[in-house]
Amino acid sequence: MKLESQKPRTMLAVLLSSIVAILIGGCATNAKTGTLIGAGIGAAIGQWIGDDTEGTLIGAGVGATAGYMIGNEADKKEAREEGDPPPSD
Repeated sequence: MKLESQKPRTMLAVLLSSIVAILIGGCATNAKTGTLIGAGIGAAIGQWIGDDTEGTLIGAGVGATAGYMIGNEADKKEAREEGDPPPSD
């Protein structure tokens, strides 16, 4: 019973720490920003679904990967539009 009452608190803690990390991070590229946002959202979803540390870590990994891929494509698109070579990581 006690575990169920802690679930909203854990979700809130993950969400708030993700927001703080995004604000403090100051990422230079869309790929880095996407990685950070994806990891935070993935961790929150992983905790919500799995209700354990393993789910949180898997969600963070999957989210970070997806966020990087989306952000990297956005960086490439911006570079093409500006006529610059794409940024290297």
